[in-house]
Amino acid sequence: MQPHNFHSEHLTLTRRQLLGRCGMGLGTLALGSLLADGSPADGQILPAASPTDGPNPLAPRLPHFPAKAKRVIHLFMNGGPSQVDTFDPKPALDKWAGQSLPIDNLPTERKTGAAFPSPFKFQKYGQSGIEVSELFAKTAESIDDIAIIRSMHADVPNHEPSLMLMNCGDARQIRPSFGSWVTYGLGTENQNLPAFIAMCPGGYPIQESQNWQAGFLPGIFQGTYIDSQHTSIEKLIAHIRNPQLPRDQQRRQLELLRELNEQHQQARAQDAAMEARIQSFELAFRMQQEAADAFDVSQEPQHILDMYGPGVQARQILIARRLVERGVRFVQLWHGHEQPWDSHDDLEIQHRKLAGECDQAIGALLKDLKQRGLLKETLVIWGGEFGRTPVVEMPQEGANAGKINGRDHNHYGFTMWLAGGGVKGGTVHGATDEFGFKAVEDRVHVHDLHATLLHLLGFDHQHLTYRYAGRDFRLTDVHGNVIHNLIA
Repeated sequence: MQPHNFHSEHLTLTRRQLLGRCGMGLGTLALGSLLADGSPADGQILPAASPTDGPNPLAPRLPHFPAKAKRVIHLFMNGGPSQVDTFDPKPALDKWAGQSLPIDNLPTERKTGAAFPSPFKFQKYGQSGIEVSELFAKTAESIDDIAIIRSMHADVPNHEPSLMLMNCGDARQIRPSFGSWVTYGLGTENQNLPAFIAMCPGGYPIQESQNWQAGFLPGIFQGTYIDSQHTSIEKLIAHIRNPQLPRDQQRRQLELLRELNEQHQQARAQDAAMEARIQSFELAFRMQQEAADAFDVSQEPQHILDMYGPGVQARQILIARRLVERGVRFVQLWHGHEQPWDSHDDLEIQHRKLAGECDQAIGALLKDLKQRGLLKETLVIWGGEFGRTPVVEMPQEGANAGKINGRDHNHYGFTMWLAGGGVKGGTVHGATDEFGFKAVEDRVHVHDLHATLLHLLGFDHQHLTYRYAGRDFRLTDVHGNVIHNLIA
């Protein structure tokens, strides 16, 4: 290592360089902890991932082994939909309606009481004969392409840690999101659009951008947030057009900015934040050409618009199809800001309203992907951060409206489903107890789900790693088993 020449023309040190050079570098340990959210260390994908040469971190790459899925659409029902009202029928609740269950109520976030039977009817669909609630009758028309997991479980009955666990694999620490891991491992097929897009109409969900953060991965892998309540491209994506400068002048301006930034970066070794900023400028310029087209659903024929239906949910789900069709690697769709599915009161009214906003469009998405030949390589995920109790939530000041017609959070047992991307359709994996309170058969933890999803995308979850703070990290930490029964 060459000694530093403090008499050279570069006399200015950044705070990071100063801390690194003083006190044998111990200062950077403190700085690293302060910048843990956005200060990546050097790390590379394992050789099996075959990263391409060159400076583009989003260039398409091969996974560890041949993948069944190449892209992901994650339909996130934030707030926690009730499994016993959607995809996990429990007739025993009718028998015990209004009575204490013959088992002790499991401790959840709030006090709970008697059995609360589902107000919705279930019926069998498809050749598989899987029972689905009337809430998702349109989605159920594709049940033979869907694998339902009825034995999901998480760690705690609270939104914030459960959201982090579901999205980032850790309930407490700042970690890269699932979408960031996927784009880190695979790159993207369209360099003119973000590799990872998160759409949430009306604002952020709980935990905000932490749900799609890059964590200690380079910032280029973080999800790009879109407020999908808007219809005009200028509101969907701020500053997508420059009315003052024509495109050739913008290009020259950007080239000058790049040269200046690169000179600045060369004097400061590897500055990941600077590199991410340069890449974001380049992507923003390229997006002007293609983003307006990708987000404009008015280009769709009328029969497709009718197929998806009206409303914000229909529009953002149709946009998701248009994005994956154009090579975007990971699209996450949130139902709305904060936690709309969090039905502590008026569950029947709220769940019926929410399902009514998205069921037709979800059913259309599955059929549309299939008719275009995209479903077999597109992994569709549906679910929330946890489920809800099969018993009623009791009145509690400051917690609910006291109507005694809602359900509390339930992390002991809940339902998610997968479709496309190599999933074994028309199947049900696992089971909760007879009342739907706890997963008891073929239990699937969130870490197991992540391991399985990565497997479908061609990765051994134990070897998709990134070295940070002296150790190799992965999405599943030190946990996770692939659920082979879910794979075709």
